Amino acid sequence: MPDHQSLHPDAPWRELVTTDADWDAADPELLATMFHQLVLIRAFEEYVLELAGAGLVHGPAHSSIGQEGGAVGSVLALAPGDEVNGSHRGHHQFLAKALQHVAPKGFDLTAELPDEIRTLLLRTLGEICGLDRGFSHGRGGSMHLQWKEAGAMGTNAIVGGGVPLAAGFAWACRHAGTDAVAATYFGDGAANIGSTLETFNLAAAWQLPVCFFLENNQYAVSTSVAEATGEPRLSARGPGFGIASWRVDGMNPLAVHLAMREATAHMRAGRGPTLVEADTYRYFHQNGPFPGSAFRYRDKDEEARWRARDPIDQVASHLVRRGLLTAEARAAAVAGARAAMDAAGSTLLESLPGGKPGERRIRPGEWPDPTFVNVGVRGDLREFDGVRTADGDVAVHEAKFIDVVAEVMRRRMETDDRIIVLGEDVHRLNGGTNGATKGLKAAFPDRVLGTPISENAFTGLAGGIALDGRFRPVVEFMYADFMWVAADQLFNQVAKARHMFGGDGPVPLVLRSKSAAGTGYGSQHSMDPAGVYATSAGWRIVAPSTPFDYVGLMNAALRCDDPVVVLEHVDLYNSTGEAPVDDYDYCLPVGKAAVRRTGEAVTVLTYLSMVAETLAAADETGVDAEVIDLRWLDRASLDWETVGESIRKTNRILIVEQGAVGTSYGGWLADEIQRRFFDWLDAPIQRVTGGEASPSISKVLERAAIARADEVAGALRQIGEA
Repeated sequence: MPDHQSLHPDAPWRELVTTDADWDAADPELLATMFHQLVLIRAFEEYVLELAGAGLVHGPAHSSIGQEGGAVGSVLALAPGDEVNGSHRGHHQFLAKALQHVAPKGFDLTAELPDEIRTLLLRTLGEICGLDRGFSHGRGGSMHLQWKEAGAMGTNAIVGGGVPLAAGFAWACRHAGTDAVAATYFGDGAANIGSTLETFNLAAAWQLPVCFFLENNQYAVSTSVAEATGEPRLSARGPGFGIASWRVDGMNPLAVHLAMREATAHMRAGRGPTLVEADTYRYFHQNGPFPGSAFRYRDKDEEARWRARDPIDQVASHLVRRGLLTAEARAAAVAGARAAMDAAGSTLLESLPGGKPGERRIRPGEWPDPTFVNVGVRGDLREFDGVRTADGDVAVHEAKFIDVVAEVMRRRMETDDRIIVLGEDVHRLNGGTNGATKGLKAAFPDRVLGTPISENAFTGLAGGIALDGRFRPVVEFMYADFMWVAADQLFNQVAKARHMFGGDGPVPLVLRSKSAAGTGYGSQHSMDPAGVYATSAGWRIVAPSTPFDYVGLMNAALRCDDPVVVLEHVDLYNSTGEAPVDDYDYCLPVGKAAVRRTGEAVTVLTYLSMVAETLAAADETGVDAEVIDLRWLDRASLDWETVGESIRKTNRILIVEQGAVGTSYGGWLADEIQRRFFDWLDAPIQRVTGGEASPSISKVLERAAIARADEVAGALRQIGEA
């Protein structure tokens, strides 16, 4: 018979339980701060539910009533320089961190509240109601609360979506040479999300000082933890990734605080990430003022058992027992919190003209101006003021495209120590799978980071680094198709962050992504992603077709305070062309295309490897085509002046791209041209694309699925014969 030996994870897993002795040993000022924060956050949440019931909150009102103990107890163990982000049910998380910022020594609800606290309540309530005085001018609302000055980096409406970002905050804190830590708050539902588990692994592998604070409130909407997983003790996930983990009663703020103190000491000592599971309970349904029993997935006895352990009652009872609080003082604190909320409400609300007694409305002057709707989707490019652009005195020579890719990154990393590079295998194989990072790991060992295969985690980590603002991450995707794996981080997080949080905050992230059509890598490694990124507000898109352009466009991308995707094509890597001899410091202007061939018969718009294919087709056919290399592809950066000037001359358009018609960039571009230049067109817009299907492995079928010079030549001949 085989011998069986039990295996145990190396990382500790503990349950922390407090006794009356712990409560007696607790600092009275700490307990008083806990009590007043809990009471104020509870009053805030009750007021939000009141407004939601009156129809004054547009959108969800995810109440944290019952869960305040976890947020307050944990945040009071953090230091001012620590950073947090949270979940869609995050009012208590946000307020706890913000209150720590504005009142680090605590406050007394029975006395006059400081103006800083009143302003915090007013701005937070304004944001939840969608009003201009909110932190994000009403764009974020209940689920997207951010105040970076306080270290509150943003709550998040995507389950598990904020977890990878927090790993980025932690990386930035450590790399900046501080002992600051990050904490990310998420619920039991997110404990089963791939991005969360990917981040557990990445944080443990890199020993990042991030606390995964898991608020286990027992239900993801109406599905219980026991239904959703075979191991309902969700902190069990931590040791499996090598993460020191704690389980604690989340209704007991002191127990949470003590566990978080141990966790922060572990992280500040450089021992890696931690996980704290706080068992807690939301008193109300997923959204709104009704309990779960009203929807029949919980029963009233269960709700009563949890309410009997209310966090405010627990802290108050020990304060009373120790002679630090009276029943009268408790009642006065509750009244003071309610008065503070009424004062905030009176600023935002007024009686509804002609309404019933007590019926209110938002004061008209509190709403944001509708013209603000698109402001801040991207930045205003002021970071380019005074920048040096390419001019005629740049000496050039013939160079291989891929060598220039590595060389310009080396130059920028020499001159800007904020730049870091991360991605799969970028630190090995003499520059990754194509040589794009050749020599960088040896030159900058702490700033070239080879990642696990976990696109969601490392893309989100880069997003967190960008939001933190101290560093500029450059992410490499081995193939463009992998963007679908990281779609949440690319499109819900990175692309939307600036606009969603008010339009002012930079998100300086560069993504290098390559297309491999024509190389035999098949359907899942060959797409052209330009059309997808063009439909995502927030991304800027550059598509270099020559070595010289790559230098200028990459420098522009690395200067830009918006996220920029730099598209590359494997067909170009081994090509040669003009490149700077030793000048790698110029930029090419944002929004400036290049006319590669002048002509009168038709305007051809193209990019990447299809520029050379189009030029070859024009020479072959003899059609007098004007070929424009777009270079910048996103809506805000496309060179409409150059395109328009050419259209008014030729009165015909041909859009050329290589990839499949379904995710086509040209579909969007044709629609936009139709809207802008219809009166100048003498014929319908023509397009060259690949087929409907993705490229196959078969050499013959792959060639049939993509466009090259032959397809462009065919289109040009038809135009020439018309």
